[in-house]
Amino acid sequence: VQLQASGGGLAQAGDSLRLSCVASGITFRSYRVAWFRQAPGKEREFVAAIDRGGGSIGYTNSMKGRLAISRDNAKNTVYLQMNSLKPEDSAVYYCTASSSIIISSVRDSSMWNYWGQGTQVTVSS
Repeated sequence: VQLQASGGGLAQAGDSLRLSCVASGITFRSYRVAWFRQAPGKEREFVAAIDRGGGSIGYTNSMKGRLAISRDNAKNTVYLQMNSLKPEDSAVYYCTASSSIIISSVRDSSMWNYWGQGTQVTVSS
């Protein structure tokens, strides 16, 4: 199983970025997928999650209204559109997948099975 995250980079406050997570080695349509992020010295925190059919499950309150998660099961890919970026959004963003996680547990990083390597997002003021 491999999850490949990409799309991070340097951005200025107010910019937008779209992250992608491409999965291989799994029956992608059977998996819920989420994004987490981790800033230096901080714990990994939930960002957004999406259900198997493409409905969003939830977003972090700190970025609510600035995020959109989507997926293309034909391409084994999940996207995270991030708008109006702020310096405090700087972190390594990870995608994760699970076929068995229940919706009430999606914000708990320990409940997810597979993780990608992360993509760095740095937002300057």
